[in-house]
Amino acid sequence: MKNFGTSSYTQKAKLNVVKYLLPHLWPKGNWSLKFRLILSILCVLAGKVIAVWVPFFYKKAIDVFDSADTQIIAVPVFFLVAYGFSRGLSTGLIELKEAIFSRVEQRAVRSVALTVFRHLHNLSMRFHMDRQTGSVTRSLERGTKAIETFFRFSTFNILPTFIEIFLVLGTVFYFYNWYFSVLIGIGIFTYIYFTLKITHWRAQFVRKMNEEDNISNNKAIESLINFETVKYFGNEDHEYERYDRAQKLYEEAAVQNKFGLALLNSGQAIIISITLIAVLLSCGYEVYRKEMTLGDLVLINTYLIQLFAPLFMFGFAYREVKRSLVEMEHMFGLLNEPVDVQDKKDAQNIDITKGNITFKNVVFSYNPEREILHGVNFDVPAGKKVAIVGPSGSGKSTISRLLYRFYDVTEGSIEIDGVDVREITQKSLRKSIAVVPQDMVLFNESIFYNIQYGRPEATEDEVFQAAKNAQLTDFIEMLPLKFDTTVGERGLKLSGGEKQRVAIARALLKRPKIFLFDEATSSLDTKTEKDIQDKLNQVSKNHTTLVIAHRLSTIVDADEILVLDKGHIVERGTHKALLKKKGHYLNMWERQSDENKESLDD
Repeated sequence: MKNFGTSSYTQKAKLNVVKYLLPHLWPKGNWSLKFRLILSILCVLAGKVIAVWVPFFYKKAIDVFDSADTQIIAVPVFFLVAYGFSRGLSTGLIELKEAIFSRVEQRAVRSVALTVFRHLHNLSMRFHMDRQTGSVTRSLERGTKAIETFFRFSTFNILPTFIEIFLVLGTVFYFYNWYFSVLIGIGIFTYIYFTLKITHWRAQFVRKMNEEDNISNNKAIESLINFETVKYFGNEDHEYERYDRAQKLYEEAAVQNKFGLALLNSGQAIIISITLIAVLLSCGYEVYRKEMTLGDLVLINTYLIQLFAPLFMFGFAYREVKRSLVEMEHMFGLLNEPVDVQDKKDAQNIDITKGNITFKNVVFSYNPEREILHGVNFDVPAGKKVAIVGPSGSGKSTISRLLYRFYDVTEGSIEIDGVDVREITQKSLRKSIAVVPQDMVLFNESIFYNIQYGRPEATEDEVFQAAKNAQLTDFIEMLPLKFDTTVGERGLKLSGGEKQRVAIARALLKRPKIFLFDEATSSLDTKTEKDIQDKLNQVSKNHTTLVIAHRLSTIVDADEILVLDKGHIVERGTHKALLKKKGHYLNMWERQSDENKESLDD
């Protein structure tokens, strides 16, 4: 993976961005897009060559009108018509280029966006837990838009401008005195140098604006997502102040950026004015000496006007390209983030038939300073139900994440049907496991969509049956839009229990070999929990089932219960056997029994 450099915008980072974009502009094997790109470039070149010769028709017409013999009116008319036609043809070729290139441009934008989006999904949970989603999505949004800007200005503005500059300088040098070319050249390259220096200086303010915009946007998203919490504590003013502080920093960077832009535009105007005065005075002197005709003066002036227009656009184009590179810098920096959990080159797609799970001396830590699991060993025989219980922070959920390969073990191994999960492709592994987590976040789509997400190719009847098995049917029938009801962002329109039942229906629809219930019924009331627990037991019968449990009453029928404490399995056995041991499990059971009694008394 290329190093795009996320901390500072170096020349190397800039080159890496360009190198990465080129294959998307010239896609391998796609000859249709390649042909479009070549044809677009030819249109630009032809348009610029014609544009250089256009002033000659104008010059000829002026010279004929200025001559003593103007009896043959058809001659100047011919040159004027040729001038108008050539200018129209030059403009038409440029517009034709836009139409032809649009497909190449948009396909490249789409390709890059998909590559970054796919990489974000391939990154480990560690990355997504450490990063703020709002900042990442803003970087992706701005970066993809910047690609279009980069292609448009760099490929069809900056490069054609340089082509036209050298064509004009060469033409003036060949047909007129050399010092005209020198004066024009000095003015042009002074303009370019000044533009590059000031634009480079302004880049720091653009980057600062982007950083503060990310922070401001993330604070706004976080505050609005936690709308209820803000209201609970009456902290609206506190949120306003946090948001305003972020906006103030953006304001300062934006003001500095605008000052730099004003300085740039003023300097460019001065350079252009000086160049115009110097060249036109020299040409006027030559006309006075009869060394040049009035048509020659008009031609040189036309060339200057033709150059100043793209030169003005060059300043704008370079600013836009520089800005787009800055905005793409962070997006491409995401591609430099390592993928912690990767499939091996020879990883196999396997179809799990039995579903026997084995943890062998598993050691794991999220960071070197804190080890979570210490030599954990256990088996979940195919078709059996094993539950894991323990206090918060004991490592229960970590076990489920390791099984699903959100992380890889630090030491030891996890095997399914005797095969190390690291030897299996993640896709085939996860296809065989259905997870119902404690906190299920839903898509802001319909209930039907959220259930069908478990198996997108499932039929309507299968979705309806999954909803029925999850005890959702009665609730859905009460809704005006039934299955088409939108659940809201993160499922906020549903209660905790309703969300959990949608999650259970989604898992049931997946029809896995292995079920993983991570405190799956913790958000439900006692009656609903009992009903759904019976259904879960029914659908997971003869399936390998691993249950991460908080309420011990839900796992009394487990074939084996593992008691986890501080990353160690301290007890194991059936419910009855563990009660007889009078250890950790009995203490947990009695504590929950007392809590239930207190709840009933209340």
